[in-house]
Amino acid sequence: MLGAAGFIGRHLTMRLAETGHSVIAATRTPARFDHPRIRNAVSRWDEASHFAEWLPDCDVAIHAASSSTPGSSAAQPQLDGNLRTTLAMIEALQATPSCRVLYLSSGGTLYGERDTPAKETDPLLPRSYHGAGKAAAEHFIHAWAAQYEGKATILRPSNVYGPGQLARQGFGIIPAAFDCAMRGQPLRIWGDGSSVRDYLYIDDLVALCISAMGATCANGTCVYNAASGQPITLEALLDRVSAIAGRLVTRIHEPARRVDVQRILTDASTARAALDWTPHISLDEGLCRTWQWFSTTH
Repeated sequence: MLGAAGFIGRHLTMRLAETGHSVIAATRTPARFDHPRIRNAVSRWDEASHFAEWLPDCDVAIHAASSSTPGSSAAQPQLDGNLRTTLAMIEALQATPSCRVLYLSSGGTLYGERDTPAKETDPLLPRSYHGAGKAAAEHFIHAWAAQYEGKATILRPSNVYGPGQLARQGFGIIPAAFDCAMRGQPLRIWGDGSSVRDYLYIDDLVALCISAMGATCANGTCVYNAASGQPITLEALLDRVSAIAGRLVTRIHEPARRVDVQRILTDASTARAALDWTPHISLDEGLCRTWQWFSTTH
């Protein structure tokens, strides 16, 4: 599990261990995982040799690592920390093609501006360098699978949120909003708040990852969007956060950024049909669970 100490990676690592899987938790700095089935492996993960020791023991290599967001990459195309790590893993996989790959890409940054929900077969039109990096990683994974008869599953989740997601600048509007509510400080947002997004609760994404890992997979690459199917404007989302927290989230509106799209939704019907997956946590329930965690740990 590459990126095991991150928000999504830690949830997935713990769920796999709890269901009987042994997990090699790959992190760049030492991380603590309170489970006997989890072994922490620490490296820079930017050369094939860093993976070579571990991949022969793995049935599935899960890539959930990312060190950028659309906003943080706005004027800085990044190789280190993102694509370089992916390329190192792919190079190492050439010696172990029997190891399946599960790559967590992005549904919100790949398709560009959309009036209708994007399907997996639609063109990739990323506006941000972050999204361009995700698209490039997908193509490299596809090339590896084609050349070495590998098996890869790519998931393109919408905006994932839930307990355990820390308030970090640029990494998640929901924890940022709850943090501002907690501290009584205004939230800076870009644009007028009319942008539309989909928000997917972490447990629903983890369930999809596990379904994808357990599904029969032919040689090649399978791609699935992952979304709740509950689109909402940013203003309406912040109103719900305010209501659930019982504290008004005041907003400071900044000019819209070049990297942001106004409306992006994805069609997750392929994952529903092929992997028998259905998101179960509504936005209101997910926000309540997230606020309960946030308000008791901060």
